[in-house]
Amino acid sequence: MTCSHCHVFNAYNITMATRIFQLFAIQYTDTHLLTSTKVVGLQFFNTIKAQFIGSLPRPIQFQPSPLLHRHFHIMTTAAPLHNTPAHNLSESSRIEAAGQIHAKDTSYIPRGDTTATLNYFRPPEDGSVPFNYVEEPPEGQPQRNFGDFDIQVPITDIRGIESHYNLDKDAFEVILGVPESAEKEFRDDESIKKNYYPEVEKLILDNVPGSNQVFIFDHTVRRSDPNAHRGPVARVHIDQTSKSAKQRVRRHLPEEADKLLQGRYRIINVWRPINGAVQGNALAFASSATTSDEDVIPVEHRYPSTTGETAGIRYNEGQKWHYLSGMTNDERLFLECFDSESLKPGTKVQGGRVPHTAFVDPRTPEGAKGRESIEVRCLVFGP
Repeated sequence: MTCSHCHVFNAYNITMATRIFQLFAIQYTDTHLLTSTKVVGLQFFNTIKAQFIGSLPRPIQFQPSPLLHRHFHIMTTAAPLHNTPAHNLSESSRIEAAGQIHAKDTSYIPRGDTTATLNYFRPPEDGSVPFNYVEEPPEGQPQRNFGDFDIQVPITDIRGIESHYNLDKDAFEVILGVPESAEKEFRDDESIKKNYYPEVEKLILDNVPGSNQVFIFDHTVRRSDPNAHRGPVARVHIDQTSKSAKQRVRRHLPEEADKLLQGRYRIINVWRPINGAVQGNALAFASSATTSDEDVIPVEHRYPSTTGETAGIRYNEGQKWHYLSGMTNDERLFLECFDSESLKPGTKVQGGRVPHTAFVDPRTPEGAKGRESIEVRCLVFGP
């Protein structure tokens, strides 16, 4: 005979043990998502699950972590435990809880879908043309005349489904398994141009169908350091517009410009981390197919001797945001800022421009490694 206290004690132990194993399953999944040993992972999970549950006072039904469902495709045939109110978490609450779990693990890399605050464009109140001074503005002028506002948006992790996205539809594309670069430090501009630029040019020619000429016009190294020259940009934007793309062709390739502008020309940024897997300030990007022309607002980018044009982005709930969790040094992200093919009637290119921004994932642990990255901007021609 078992007393009522024993029933309570056993139920408590089962609940706590199940929770501990769920946390272990989450951590195990986070640690091994980037490996190719999904079958081994599944066998490991099933073995530990059987041993663990078999040691409990009575049979129970166990629900593995949603992350395991997603990455190992685990099937359960028995009815799950009924959730208590504490388990009925909203998406944002679940993300917050996950962040609290890993708050003290400085090696933790956030993975899976998330919700984060993005900073959007707010037009000038007086209706004037938006502008931004790159350097010190003239006396009496503000640095910029437009505002911004924050809003929470869902962001989908495309880890494992990278091939679902491409430049013509989404204006972004992921390249995996890139060989180690000859450039190691990414601190000297001339060394970057000598060692890294040729690698970027080859990468584009090998992976952008029909491309036959690449001209790299600049690069930016960003570091999450208060003393760094440039840090991650936490504002939704596009680097170039149709107007500035044409200006770039004429500025950098004046003798060939007329001929090149008759064919297909694009601006593609090649983005990558340079200090290992990204923990914080990851890059989010919205599919061009979900971004309307009305969302894209030209902004004058004023230099001392010339004026370019970038784009601010209005919020639209139809925009679909994505990121690639734990992006590593051997991965590249193509970000298309402009594609002349998108201007033609009946084109298959859906916009040809990708809004993007750095964002703070609420699950990022305190003391996480700062993100360091390089973005190389390229004029791409052909076919």
